[in-house]
Amino acid sequence: MSDVKESKTVTKIATREAYGKALAEFGEDYPDMVVLDADLAAATKTGVFQKKFPERHIDCGIAEANMMGIAAGLSLTGKIPVASTFAMFAAGRAFEQVRNSIGYPHLNVKIGATHAGITVGEDGASHQCNEDIALMRTIPGMTILNPSDGVEARACVKAALDFEGPVYMRFGRAAVPVINDREDYRFEIGKGEVLREGSDVTIIATGIMVSSALEAAEKLAEEGVSAEVINICTIKPLDRELIAASARKTGKVVTAEEHSVVGGLGGAVCEALAEDCPVPVCRIGIQDVFGESGSAGALLAKYGLDGDGVYRKVKGFLS
Repeated sequence: MSDVKESKTVTKIATREAYGKALAEFGEDYPDMVVLDADLAAATKTGVFQKKFPERHIDCGIAEANMMGIAAGLSLTGKIPVASTFAMFAAGRAFEQVRNSIGYPHLNVKIGATHAGITVGEDGASHQCNEDIALMRTIPGMTILNPSDGVEARACVKAALDFEGPVYMRFGRAAVPVINDREDYRFEIGKGEVLREGSDVTIIATGIMVSSALEAAEKLAEEGVSAEVINICTIKPLDRELIAASARKTGKVVTAEEHSVVGGLGGAVCEALAEDCPVPVCRIGIQDVFGESGSAGALLAKYGLDGDGVYRKVKGFLS
């Protein structure tokens, strides 16, 4: 799928596209920012920053583990390094370096992980990283941001640059609907947002699944079901207070993520609710399987992650 699409009613942009533009936009305001990439600047969109600030962009080659070490070193000199590559390599291949060289000393390194989830599409299971959130959640002190659209992706970059400490930012390849293009939109690390009030069930979504959750809520409303939709962009630290308050109101919770149900948003929500407000929970996501090659749209439909899939799952859960 292309990075940017427009229709009569919905504008779509890939969060990786917004990420690249944000880096270039904020480059003037953050002169200490240095962007590193692992021979993927065109795909991750850090090439936009590279074109504007060539002296502050470092291509580390296909050596992601080494790139994380370089980022760690740069942070110790007062720089704000943004290390970027595909999620599979940022969280998977370089996990040990992220854990020991960035997480353990709690360094001010930002990780821009693009091409996350099954919407990598035709690249197939080897590149469809559905485990990155789970891996990053295990690192003490790691902040995890998973924006729902291009507007939120830009906000995440700005928030991460202002934040002191390691941050993992998750971006996608495919163009997705813009849902936060409103004047009152505000983003704060650690805070979720109720996008739609409801009383029968709470749908807690993250990343591109937020638009699917909103679509499902519309379909449910047509059948008299009132679904509350919450956007959780910050996976860690989790907005437990907001989640518990909604769970107390509706009594049933559904989580939706383009990630494995093991260790991702669903796992985090279940852990929180088990302690704060035990209620029945249904987890929508990749059900402990690897992905496969196919178009992003077809894969979302097959794995039940599009609006129709979320609607059917929630309806079945309620019945």
